[in-house]
Amino acid sequence: MKLLLDTHVWVWSQDRSSGLGSAAAKLLVDDSSSLYVSTVSNLEIARLVWGDRLTLDIPVGNWIEQSIDSLLADTLTMTHAVAIRAYSLPDDFHRDPADRILAASAIIHDLTLVTADEHLLAYPHIAAVDARP
Repeated sequence: MKLLLDTHVWVWSQDRSSGLGSAAAKLLVDDSSSLYVSTVSNLEIARLVWGDRLTLDIPVGNWIEQSIDSLLADTLTMTHAVAIRAYSLPDDFHRDPADRILAASAIIHDLTLVTADEHLLAYPHIAAVDARP
């Protein structure tokens, strides 16, 4: 299964005391899973650290590099096609630009989004896995 990690799931994957559910945690370590993280999540993590809403033990750039390596994940960049699709998603979609980019990335790259976000879980145009316990 090709999995795109929502930002909070990426952070949770590195924190053993997190809110990541056991079913999602198993998917992340399953040899048949291919993991992807979006560069928009880099932006969100850097913003959270900058705003003192997330504390990391190491500089954010090192954390991103090390966590991608530990997950054996691939980086998914925001392409022009993803940027355009983010604002032409079918049906109603909320205003959060990062969520729009993740949803558009999942659609364009045929990925399953691992998330605990109820809006994304309920959106019928993407495949999603509930990351909650």
